[in-house]
Formats: sequence, C-alpha cells, structure tokens
Amino acid sequence: MDWKIELIPVPVTDIDRAKAFYVDQVGFHDDHDHTVSDELRFVQLTPPGSACSIVLDKTLTDMPAGSLRGLQIVVGSADEARRHLLANGVDASEVDDQPWGRFVFFADPDGNTWSLQELPEWSAGAGGSGENPTPLP
Repeated sequence: MDWKIELIPVPVTDIDRAKAFYVDQVGFHDDHDHTVSDELRFVQLTPPGSACSIVLDKTLTDMPAGSLRGLQIVVGSADEARRHLLANGVDASEVDDQPWGRFVFFADPDGNTWSLQELPEWSAGAGGSGENPTPLP
C-alpha cells in the first residue's frame, strides 16, 4: 500500500499576503481558494511538478505563524531556482554546495523556511531520497 504525502499546512498570519507570495513570487500553482466560513478559508497551492500541496493555515492547526522550518523541495537546478526567486523579489541565500546536493534557502513573509535541493549525480534513480542528511538553515 502506498502512503503519499498530500497536503502540508503552512501557518501564516495573512492568507492574501501569503498567497500572493507563494503564487506571484515563488511560482506555486493556485489550486483552490474557498471560504468555508468567516473563520475558515481553505487555500491550496502546489509547487510546479509536485504531487504534494500546501494549505495556508490560520485556523486549521495550532502552529504559530512562521513556525514551520525546513520544508524541502527538489529542483532541477539550484542556480536557476535562485535566479527565479531573486528575479521575483524573494530574498534567497547563495547556493550552498554539499556532497549530498546543492541548496538554496528562503523564508516566506511570516518566517516559515524552505530549502530547495538540487540532487547530486549519485542520487539519480534513488527516487529523490539520498542517504545523507539535509542541512537546515
């Protein structure tokens, strides 16, 4: 039986600001935006090419806004991903070269942190999961 991660809540203070950041600056797809009630708005966004999405969270969990650390996305090129982020006004780190990949780090307006990893050549065919740990900013 497969177990697939489908949705990760990202705690934010302002749904509209977070949605604009992830869609307009980072480049996520705007999948779903539905107001359930005055207290609950469900906004689901997906990174390009990903099978897993995020949901912007003000009331779904008890995580404080900005408390999510080290969410990781695999990209084809750390350099291209960094250029894309910088061109869209996202403060992105320099590329960090490690034996287990090349990394770029950034944070959303609330301080939730992300890691973009370009996998090393030795991981080809490993399904994206290397045996070495990923550094967190």
